[in-house]
Amino acid sequence: MSEARVTALGHAGLRVDAPGVRLLADPWLSPGGAFLGAWFPFPDNSHLLTPDLLDVDLVVVSHEHLDHLDLDLIAGLPAQIPVVIPRYPSTIMQRRLRAIGRTRAVVLDAWQRYPLGDDPDDWLTVIPEQCPMSHDAAVLIKVAGRSVLHTNDARISLAQTRRAMAEVGGEFDLMGVQMSGASWHPVRYEYDEAERERISTIKRIGKFKAVTRLLRSIQPRLVMPYAGPPCFLDDDLFELNSGLRPGGIFPDQGEALAWLAERLPQQPGVCLLPGDAVGLGDLEVFRDPHWQEFSLEAGVRERRRYLEAYAARRRPAIEAAWAANPLPAAGFAERFKAHFESLGTLSEYFLARIGMTVRFEVSGPGGGVWDAHIGPDRVWVELDGGEGHADYRLVLDGRWLDGVISGRTRWEELLLSLRFTARRQPDRYNDYLVGLLKHADRAALRAVERFEDARDPEETIEITVGGEQLQVGRFCPHAGEDLAETGVVVNGVLRCLGHNFEFDLTTGSCLNARCEPLVVRPAYISEAV
Repeated sequence: MSEARVTALGHAGLRVDAPGVRLLADPWLSPGGAFLGAWFPFPDNSHLLTPDLLDVDLVVVSHEHLDHLDLDLIAGLPAQIPVVIPRYPSTIMQRRLRAIGRTRAVVLDAWQRYPLGDDPDDWLTVIPEQCPMSHDAAVLIKVAGRSVLHTNDARISLAQTRRAMAEVGGEFDLMGVQMSGASWHPVRYEYDEAERERISTIKRIGKFKAVTRLLRSIQPRLVMPYAGPPCFLDDDLFELNSGLRPGGIFPDQGEALAWLAERLPQQPGVCLLPGDAVGLGDLEVFRDPHWQEFSLEAGVRERRRYLEAYAARRRPAIEAAWAANPLPAAGFAERFKAHFESLGTLSEYFLARIGMTVRFEVSGPGGGVWDAHIGPDRVWVELDGGEGHADYRLVLDGRWLDGVISGRTRWEELLLSLRFTARRQPDRYNDYLVGLLKHADRAALRAVERFEDARDPEETIEITVGGEQLQVGRFCPHAGEDLAETGVVVNGVLRCLGHNFEFDLTTGSCLNARCEPLVVRPAYISEAV
C-alpha cells in the first residue's frame, strides 16, 4: 500500500492501513453487544469480522466503555499484539486487560508518542479530557505523511485540538467527531413524551453545536461523524432506537452530517458505514458493496424491519446476557447494603457534594425498597426504606443490580445499559453522585478533587448580555470547559455546550445541576487619572 487508508468499522471503530503498519482503533465487532446485552453497533458490522481485518500490528483503545474496549475481540488476538491505552487515575483498563490474559498493555501519558514501525515520523498519541471526572481520550495518528484525529467520546478543547495540529505539523487529513452521546437522560426518566422530546432536543442540538464550533476553528480536510447511534435489540429496549420516532437522543451519522453540511457548507464531510474506506491522500471514498441495499435515510418502517431482522440474528447473545445475570441468591439486600456503604469510605470530598437520598425500588426475589443516604459525611442504607423524601429514585430488576454488587459488572455499565427507570426531585443533575458510582475508585475520585481544587475561579472573560458588559468565570465550574469556546447565552442564561450545564447570569447559580456557582460580576472599566 502506497498511501494511508482509513476504514470505518462502525460505531467509533477505525482500521488504519499504511506502509509498514496496520492498526485497529476502538474496534467493537463481537456479536455479544455491550452493557448487559443492551447495545449493539448500528448498522450491523458483523460482516467485517474476518481474519484479514484482525491481521494487525497493534490495537489502540481510548477508554474502558465496552463499546470501545471489546474484550472478546481483544482476547482472541495473538498474544504478541500490543494494546495501547491512555493513562488514567484509575487502572481499571489495565486490570480488565490482565483478566483476559493481555499482559502487553502499553500505557501512554497524554501527548506521549508511540512509534508506528521504523519511520520516526509515524506515531500515535492520546489526548485525555482535561477534567478527570470523565476518563475519555482522543487518539491522534500520524502515518505516511498523513494525520487522523479520532476524537472518540472525548470532549477535547479547542486548545488541545490546536496543539494536536501543531504536533502533526498542520491540518488534519481526517477528523472523526462523535455526535451521538451515550445518555440515559432523559430516555429512562419518568417524563411525559413532550418533556422527554424537549430535553432530548436540547441535548442533541447542544452536542451538534459544540462539534460545529470546534470544526469551524479547525477546518480539517475531511470530517467524519460517527459513534452513533447504538441500537437496542432486546424487546425491553427496542423502542428507544433512533429512527423510530422524531426528536430522539441518539441521532445517526447521516443526521449529523446533514447538520454540518447546513452550518459549515465549506467543510468537506463524509458518512462512512462499516467497511467503507477513505484514502488520506486524495480523500477518495471506497464504498463497501455490502450496503448497496441499505440507506440511513430509509423511513420508519424500513428502519424497524431492519432492526427486527438484526434482533432475530442477535437473539442468542441477548439470551446469553440474561442467563449471565441470574436472579439474586439469598442475602441480596444485605450484600447491597454492605456494597453501597463501602462507597462511603472512598471520598469525603464527593460525599460532601452529594448529600442526598437515593431510593432503589428493586423487583424480583430478595428485592425491596432500599434508601441509600449519601453524605454529607457518610453513607448508610435503610433496607426498609420508602418513607420520606428521595432525591433520586431508581427502579430496576434485581438481577442487573446484583451483577454490580457481585462484581460481574460496574455501575456505569448498568446505567449505560438503560435497564432501569429513574426520577429526580428536584430535577437537578448531581455529577458527584454519578462520579462516585461510575468510578468507585479512590484514586480516580482523588484526581477529580485535585483538579477542582487547582482551578482559578478568578480568571474571567467578558460577555455582553442585554447591552450590559459582564465578567464571568472563564472556566465552567463543572468540568473546567473553557467558556470562551463552549459558552452560549440565551435569555440571560449561559449554557456550557460541554455538558449542558446552565448558569443564571444574574446570580451565577447553576440552574439544572448540583454545581458550584459561576463567577458573574459587572465589567467595570477603570479610567486613567
